[in-house]
Amino acid sequence: MSTPELFAQSRGPMSGRNIIGEVTESVQKFIIDGWDQDERPPVLKEELDYIPMDRNEKVVYVYMYRLAANESLKNQKRFRQAPVFMNEGEGSENTYFHRPPVLVDLFYLIMVHSKFRSDAERLLGWTMLRLNEATHLVYRPRRFLLPDGRQVDSLGRNYHSDLTIEDDNLVMEKVSMALVDDLTVGDAINMFSLHEAPYRPFLTYRARIALDGPLVHMPSGTTINMPRLERNKESASVAPPVRRNGRMTRSKTPTPMKTNPGPTPHNLKRDFDPQDEE
Repeated sequence: MSTPELFAQSRGPMSGRNIIGEVTESVQKFIIDGWDQDERPPVLKEELDYIPMDRNEKVVYVYMYRLAANESLKNQKRFRQAPVFMNEGEGSENTYFHRPPVLVDLFYLIMVHSKFRSDAERLLGWTMLRLNEATHLVYRPRRFLLPDGRQVDSLGRNYHSDLTIEDDNLVMEKVSMALVDDLTVGDAINMFSLHEAPYRPFLTYRARIALDGPLVHMPSGTTINMPRLERNKESASVAPPVRRNGRMTRSKTPTPMKTNPGPTPHNLKRDFDPQDEE
């Protein structure tokens, strides 16, 4: 049986299928858990057009408005061994393969609402300071779904919320939260108009996550032969004159170098006799 057919028969579910929703829930929970005021905590909403009926109600809006690929940390799509080690006894060690995770940036729009504008500004300042403490919004053992449906960590232990994290070989899942300047005022006005929501002062935050795909089970000792990545013959033979960003590309045939590098010499005639200087 070929390697692709073996991969198709032994692959499991997507391990990172729920991480985007979990990050949004973590942002909301992080805000509420940090409330330390004497007043009742604010209400969390995701609908930008929500206007509270109670004028004394305070609202914090948490709205994810876009996703973007993390260009600085892109990986190749070739299969490689996954960091999951199932030691079930002597001679029964299993090996799992997967494609590198998809690295994505999530962008959140954070706004507040209160009866008086000054109260809303105080709430916005508190929210900004609270989210500034979210250096590790999510910090937990990385969760993998085996082809048989079991949830395990990288050490092969059954996954639950009380796993110990002292082991140096344990692979952790880390989601950071950072304040960024992602939307202009014009972009925000267009978004509010699209949702028929009033304009409010806003903050934009970025959370970086990794989406794990399915694991592929391989018995111990299996040799994986993956074909080499090759360029399309047509695209390899004809190089585009310019890149996507508009910059010129290099020619495939190197230009011969001049014997005397530098500018072309000019034919100048001396207007004096060199012997006069002697």
